[in-house]
Formats: sequence, C-alpha cells, structure tokens
Amino acid sequence: YARATGKVGVALVTSGPGVTNAISGIATAHLDSVPMVVLTGQVPTKAIGEDAFQEVDTVGITRPCVKHNILVKRAQDIAPAIKKAFHIAATGRPGPVVVDIPKDITLETTNYFYPKSVALRSYNLVTRGHSGQIRKAVELLLSAKRPMIYSGGGIIMGNASELLTQFVHALGYPCTNTLMGLGAFPATDPLFLGMLGMHGTYEANMAMQDCDVLLAIGARFDDRVIGNPEHFMSVNRKIIHVDVDPSSISKRVKVDIPIVGDVSEVLKSMLEHVAELSKGSGKSDVDAWWKQISVWREKDCSKFGVSDTVIKPQSVVKTFYELTKNEDVFVTSDVGQHQMWAAQYYKFDRPRRWINSGGLGTMGVGLPYAMGCQFAYPDALVACITGEASIQMCIQELSTAKQYNLPIKVITLNNRYLGMVRQWQEFFHGNRHSESYMDALPDFVKLAESYGHVGMRIENPSDVEGALKEAIALKDRLVFMDFITDQAENVYPMIPGGKGLSEMILDGSSD
Repeated sequence: YARATGKVGVALVTSGPGVTNAISGIATAHLDSVPMVVLTGQVPTKAIGEDAFQEVDTVGITRPCVKHNILVKRAQDIAPAIKKAFHIAATGRPGPVVVDIPKDITLETTNYFYPKSVALRSYNLVTRGHSGQIRKAVELLLSAKRPMIYSGGGIIMGNASELLTQFVHALGYPCTNTLMGLGAFPATDPLFLGMLGMHGTYEANMAMQDCDVLLAIGARFDDRVIGNPEHFMSVNRKIIHVDVDPSSISKRVKVDIPIVGDVSEVLKSMLEHVAELSKGSGKSDVDAWWKQISVWREKDCSKFGVSDTVIKPQSVVKTFYELTKNEDVFVTSDVGQHQMWAAQYYKFDRPRRWINSGGLGTMGVGLPYAMGCQFAYPDALVACITGEASIQMCIQELSTAKQYNLPIKVITLNNRYLGMVRQWQEFFHGNRHSESYMDALPDFVKLAESYGHVGMRIENPSDVEGALKEAIALKDRLVFMDFITDQAENVYPMIPGGKGLSEMILDGSSD
C-alpha cells in the first residue's frame, strides 16, 4: 500500500509472536525504504522484564531493522508518539517506525492532544543540497564524453520521476534504473538502457562500467548492482552521488562530488544549471558514445528460445505485457527467477507500478503486496507474478483476498524448482542439486477454487495468451493461473557473485 500510494502504511500486531512474525516485513520495509508505522502490543508496564505471557523485547528486537522505535510509557504520550512516528517514517530516507504500546496504557483514559508539528533535536534533515556542489556536478556532466545516469528507488520514493525524465531529456544522456527503480524513467524511452546489475542488460552494465562521468541519484551502489566494487573502481571515472541519506554516500565506492539532499530539490536545481550552462560552451558531443551503446544493444541480451511444446516463462511475462501495456497496471512479484523475468520483460513507464522485495529478497511478499495495491486502487488491474514456492509462503492470504473481494491476477511460473537456487547450483556447484526440487506441490487449481477463486492450469504454449485474456476479462474475481513452465530455463544475463559488471554470462553458451 505504501509503495503504491506514497503514503505511510500502517500495521497493527499483537505482542510476542505478533511482533516476531512481523520482523521479516519490517526488515523488508527497512531495506527498501518504505514508510511504515507499526503499532505493536506489549504486556502491561509492570510485567515488562518478567518474561510475561507473550512478552518479547520489541524495542531490542526491532532496533537493527527500523528507522526508529518508541516504547510508550504514559497514555498521554500515545498521540505525540504516533505523530513523531509518522514524521520520521515519511521524511528523509523513508523507513519503518515501531510504536510499542503496553496493554495497560491502551486501557487508560486521558486528554487527547495531537501536536501540529514535530521538533526533534537529533533528527536534522538536509533537503536542498549544496548549491556549489550542484553547479560543479552539472559542469562535470556537461564536459563528459561518456556520461551515464544511474537512478534507483530513491527517485520513486522521492516523487522525482518526472523531474528525472526532464533532466535526462535535457541532456540527451543514457539512463539506467536499478531493480527497485524500474518505472522511475520510462522503459520505452529511447534513452533508457534497461535495468542494470546482476541480471541487467548488457548495454546498461557495459555503459555503467565504461562511462567517464557517472551520476548516481537515489541509488546506493548495491552489491547486486555493481558487482565487485574493486572491478567497478578499476575504471578512471568521476562519480557524482545524490542521496537524501548521507550514510549511503561513499559507503561502497568513493565518490568525487557528494550531494546530500532531497532528489526532487536537487534535480530542480540541476535543471536550472543545465539551462544556464548550456547557453555557453554547451555540452560535449556524445555521438561516439551512443554509437558504442548501439553496438552493445545489438547483442540483444533479452532474446530467448521459443518452443511449441513447453511454456517459456519469459513468454508469459512478455505476453502479459503486450496485453496490458495500454492499461494502468500494478505488478508485484515474489523473489526468484520469476522476479527477474518480470523485471526484464514487463516495461514500466510509470513509477509505483512495479513492487518487489529488492533489499531483503523476501519470498512470500508478492500476494500481500498485490493486496495492498488492490486496496489502494480498487479499480486497477493488479497482477502478482510469482513462483510455485514463493506463493506458498503466504498462501493463506487467498482467504483474506476472498474476504475483501480483491480481484488480483496471480501469475504463477511453475517450474517445480526453487529456480534461482537450482540455477546457482548448476552454474557454481557442478550441477549438484540439493533441496531445490519441488516434489510435493498442491493442485493449485483446486486450492484456489477451495478459497472461492478461479483456478487455471496452463501447460501448452498455444494456450498462454488465451488464458491471460480470460483472466484479465474477469474483472471481479481473483484468478490463479498455474503456468507449467520449462524446468531448465535460466535467467540471463547474469553476473556471477564476486565478478564485475563487464563479466556477464549472456546465455547458456557463454564461457
């Protein structure tokens, strides 16, 4: 809900196991910078520390995976604590905040006072960015021969997608997005090189590695994005890094021009400087750079084999995109091969339309994410692209979806394997498969029908388009589609662990 709307999400859980069961969700929100307030129950104040029934140290347990947490000790502090929690969750780098409320406090009566503003001495936000650094950054960008703009999820969370698009068009430079940043810049724009990183496009990764000036904005040089940092830094390039979180800057790679500030404010200022400085000497000629990028694009790294006998998982996603590209669609995913295929073959032109777990990589999030999107936008088409393993992590939510009549379309790419685990075992462990084959799967059609939903099993490639059309046409029903796909299909390109951006495996024939 928070990812789709930009508003603060709210969760309420009981004490003890309610808290511990919420930890994975809280940690997921923390790593993906999702604004969320979690209200947790706690044992009565006098029982805290006595190992009371359903007692856990909520503040201690959540400290490593929240932006802030608060233990409320007086009833009159509840409203100010919640005001503070919402402020912290939504400002700066967004994140989850836990408010732990003991049972006896919730039963008290007190005068209600909700403060209009929040003043926190230890919470100082920098939003505008240093004007001198911004000007220096634009001057450097305009002098580049091989420029690259690398944007991440911070652009989306900072509501700066439109500004980023204006900025990229003003310069005419290539742009790439991270897995979490897909939709920040239109995927169908000719200046877009595709997603970068471990399963990114050849052209995006090569341009990222070979550029002479790199602007990183709302991104953090994650290990799944740049691979081996030593390999990445072996190229002589200048790096500009814009982020609202100062702790993200120079954490993994040393940057030349750090700019701390809200990405929207910084981009506005950068656009003004581009307009001013371009009137003079203008920017460098980057035609030769675009010619090189065109050569990399000719690799056509997204191609995959077709079959008349077995369903290729890529074709399911690609067909779904072709059928829905003119609609406003929200796509969620779980974690695994299906997640990468969804990111590669569904082209997101708008922000907040692609929702997945990129930081923690939490299997099971896809269906709950889809439910949040459908609650936020009841009339929208919401699809959950998942695998036969991930969907079972939160399969019970099919009951919740029925209770609230959420017409989600569940697209299960069922290869009877923990696909990404099998792929790594094939590539790096001598093809020795261990605990990665799914040999006891339920009949998903009957399971979906038992919850009151529509179930489909699709085994023939010729039936893929028809099944998707039928599901999309059922506007008022949750449809669970079980696509039986090629068991041996791998995700390409791929950067092996510990390797650099230019050391990709492009297909099954690569060395």
